[in-house]
Amino acid sequence: MEREVMWIPWEGPGLEHLRLRQDEDGILADGIVIGLEGGRPFRLGYRIRCDAGWRALEVTVSLLSPRDVQLALVSDGQGRWATPDGQGVSAIQGTIDVDISATPFTNTLPLRRLGLKPGQSAEPSVAYIAVPELRLQTVRQRYTCLESRPDGGRYRYESLARGFTVELVVDREGLVVDYPGLFRRVWPGLSEQSPAGE
Repeated sequence: MEREVMWIPWEGPGLEHLRLRQDEDGILADGIVIGLEGGRPFRLGYRIRCDAGWRALEVTVSLLSPRDVQLALVSDGQGRWATPDGQGVSAIQGTIDVDISATPFTNTLPLRRLGLKPGQSAEPSVAYIAVPELRLQTVRQRYTCLESRPDGGRYRYESLARGFTVELVVDREGLVVDYPGLFRRVWPGLSEQSPAGE
């Protein structure tokens, strides 16, 4: 499976382009985000490699600025995180999923990994990366499956520490179509998706 999608913010200028590839070796996501945070523009690149069960194994987030700041992490898929040179990252130990604040794509990781059925909920702790600071912390979230259909579904997402709740609409691969207040997918629309398996 190979997909390319684009999102824009609900308000203000910005754009994200994601290339997503899934094969027998796992999943590779490669995204570029241009946006505003705190009234200042930023450019961001990210790469996330997951195993076939959608557990994050490698994460690289690069702030494309004059200083080109980068955060690189590796995981065993069981909650143990380190830098590429082997130093443990205590702030996010015990987390499986990663959540990059500037993209709706990272909501797909727990949705696909957990495989929730309608009425089921789960409360994963995730490795949260705040953009543009690239600040790293563990955050508890809750996902509840509200509806599941062959062409997609609806989930309630809750950030438990912030008391934030939103209803996400996703396509059949768990990619966000609408994240009210933050992100809207502009390409492809639901009617433009390629047949399953392509």
